Amino acid sequence: MMDIETVFIEGTPRLAVDRAGSGSLVFFLHGIGGNRKNWTGQLEALGGGYHAVAWDARGYGGSDDYEGPLDFGDFAKDALRVLDRFGAERAHLVGLSMGGRIAQDFHARFPGRVATLVLCDTRADFQDSMPPEKRAEFIRLRQAPLLAGKEPRDIADALVESLVAPGADDAARRKLRESIAALHKESYLKTIEASLTFDRSAEIDRIRVPTLLIYGEHDTLTPPAIGRALHDRIAGSEFVEIEGAGHLTNIERPEAFNAALFAFLARHRDRAG
Repeated sequence: MMDIETVFIEGTPRLAVDRAGSGSLVFFLHGIGGNRKNWTGQLEALGGGYHAVAWDARGYGGSDDYEGPLDFGDFAKDALRVLDRFGAERAHLVGLSMGGRIAQDFHARFPGRVATLVLCDTRADFQDSMPPEKRAEFIRLRQAPLLAGKEPRDIADALVESLVAPGADDAARRKLRESIAALHKESYLKTIEASLTFDRSAEIDRIRVPTLLIYGEHDTLTPPAIGRALHDRIAGSEFVEIEGAGHLTNIERPEAFNAALFAFLARHRDRAG
């Protein structure tokens, strides 16, 4: 099994990063309810041929919290620090859900630093791509209970069941519960607020790097139709639907996810540097 090392990216805030292997940098970005441990299976599998890195975004896991409200663009600026820390001129970015939106924003801000994009179970915006009733449900499940005094661990079971496919195994459910229970409450609330108003939909047609879109067959938060719509707009992109998976494709169906990811990266390995 590939050894995984935890390192810290100094600065404000300090960022916790897991890393494995050497070679072209593959940078994994977790979702709004996740942390770097969501990608352990990918780091273990990929580290033999790449420098695989997964972070805790600011206010998550082992990374520091921060003062004041969140500007969603702060994530992309933090991600740039990660690339610079590891001396990567360009990196393969793999982002799931919120992580996919961070990857889109990073590409819009720093296109020359992106080798490829892998956008998983994600969207470009909430305002146009999520109906008002779905947005209200999103907020109700995540924000309202915490504002009423509950802790992240108290909402974990309901959130997990809203995200996974009906046939998800107990190990996948347990991993998701653990990541939700570990959320930093105040930072999580700030992230929800910033994420709901952030919109990169106008930039989608400008993506010119090789792009892979991975979506779960049973994802109700970002259904495959959203991925296919992005696929239609991103020139030369590829689309893969993971059978039997919900919103967390890499955790629910890791073998199928890894197969699609590894095949894509192998075709574009030399683009990173």
